Amino acid sequence: MFPMNKERVSLPIALTIAGTDSGGGAGVQADLKTFAALGVHGCAAITCLTAQNPKGVRAILSSPAEFLRQQLIAVFSELPPVAAKTGMLYSAELIHVLASFLKEHPVKLVLDPVMISTSGSELLQVDAVQTMCEELFPLADLLTPNLDESVRLLGHAIENQKELQSAARELYDKFGRPILAKGGHLRDSEEAIDILWDGKAEYIFRKPFVLGVSPHGTGCTFSSAITAALAQEHPLPAAVEIGKNYVFQAIKDSVKIADHYALNWFGNQ
Repeated sequence: MFPMNKERVSLPIALTIAGTDSGGGAGVQADLKTFAALGVHGCAAITCLTAQNPKGVRAILSSPAEFLRQQLIAVFSELPPVAAKTGMLYSAELIHVLASFLKEHPVKLVLDPVMISTSGSELLQVDAVQTMCEELFPLADLLTPNLDESVRLLGHAIENQKELQSAARELYDKFGRPILAKGGHLRDSEEAIDILWDGKAEYIFRKPFVLGVSPHGTGCTFSSAITAALAQEHPLPAAVEIGKNYVFQAIKDSVKIADHYALNWFGNQ
């Protein structure tokens, strides 16, 4: 028999606002696995359906903007999140609806400016970039651009750690929000280096590269782990450190699925 008087555990709520991944390794699927592994209840508002696998994106079907708004209303009315993250937002119309909603329903927000997939597919329409920068960036508690996204937002190359540190400050000056400039693809580095600049202090996070594996969905997992930590009321630098440690362990313990490697979301807990 199940115990009758066991005290119920209360979990904080985190929300992912992103696209799906039919391969299960990135997007909303990765976010919800990460939330569960880190002990928060995950909700989701779907921006797009994607037909994809680790090799590439075959097709994208956007949610109607009004349907995204209805998803947000449904979540916030009964399951108000402590923290939220964005992933693939795809269009200016979806971004406008999201920004308008979040202005009226403020929440700790991690904004992952997803623009292009690892396989090279465009995940944000060209005319949506300016809308994201102008309407959504001002609402974020943290922006988490990867190297390619930082280059696109700044319009110049970033070749080494020193330039990555400068880029974090430049992005902060441009957008006025804390920046986590991710440097996992720096050519001259033997470590995965990320730079957090919050306008007052710089934090450098380092982990060795895990050789021999190339799992899908690391960026989504990193940002959702940070979001989970913020939902648990950790301060921003500690939340980033929790996220960095989590994604490193998930890569280190990655598992083989068919002919690909996948993050091990649960084995490292």
